[in-house]
Amino acid sequence: MEITFQALIMGIVQGLTEFLPVSSSGHLVIVPALLGWTDPFITSLAFSVMLHLGTLVALLVYFRSDWLAIVPAGIAALRERSFGTDPNRRLAWLLLVSTIPAVIAGPILNDRLEAAVRTADDVAVALVIGAAILWLADRVGRKVDGLDKITFPLAFVFGLAQSIALVPGISRAGITISAGLFAGLTREAAARFSFLMATPIIAGAGLFEARSLLSGDAGVPLQAGPLLVGMVAALIAGLAAIELMLRYVRTRSYGIFVAERVALAALVLIVFLRR
Repeated sequence: MEITFQALIMGIVQGLTEFLPVSSSGHLVIVPALLGWTDPFITSLAFSVMLHLGTLVALLVYFRSDWLAIVPAGIAALRERSFGTDPNRRLAWLLLVSTIPAVIAGPILNDRLEAAVRTADDVAVALVIGAAILWLADRVGRKVDGLDKITFPLAFVFGLAQSIALVPGISRAGITISAGLFAGLTREAAARFSFLMATPIIAGAGLFEARSLLSGDAGVPLQAGPLLVGMVAALIAGLAAIELMLRYVRTRSYGIFVAERVALAALVLIVFLRR
């Protein structure tokens, strides 16, 4: 039962932090380190990535109407070789362009970076760096443009930013939202585009890791019960986090998330210095 409880907590942490600009991968390293959890399955990279499949389902459920419009529109744009007057046609191809950097960098760097930055103190440093970037972006960004103002070069830049988030502690949501704010997007538009562009990347990474886990290549034995508990918890918490995030940033700044990142980094450093 202990490992199931740990999987439940990790799933909740993943679901909440995946869609807040605070770094889910960083929290998944820090939480077991602070609580003294050492089970190799719970602390494995494979389990962390599989939890992302729970948040992938949350994305697909929450944005189902968006994707049901975007995918056919993108196919229509390809077939007719025209964006026409449908903004979803252009959005579909903007999202495709934004995935290119991660598709290239992910297979090459993902395991190396996450394996290299798997200690709590390293993640604490990355949390502070990401906090500084988010704070600056929220402070200097014009915050006036909607999704219709995103250009194809800008979408590619968002993809490059997403690739930086392979480092645990940086935060996929945090770095892509920061890029959107620097580009002049409103807080809500930056968050929405960040969530949409994350969907295919999370799907690809999760499915790849699922294959590794099922085949035994991940280096840890599959524990189906705890894994299922963690994924369901990530799904439910993820739905709540998306709704919270989009509602919150309509009227408030990202300052609370900057403060949380810095506070968690300080806690980690204090705890580990005392140890």
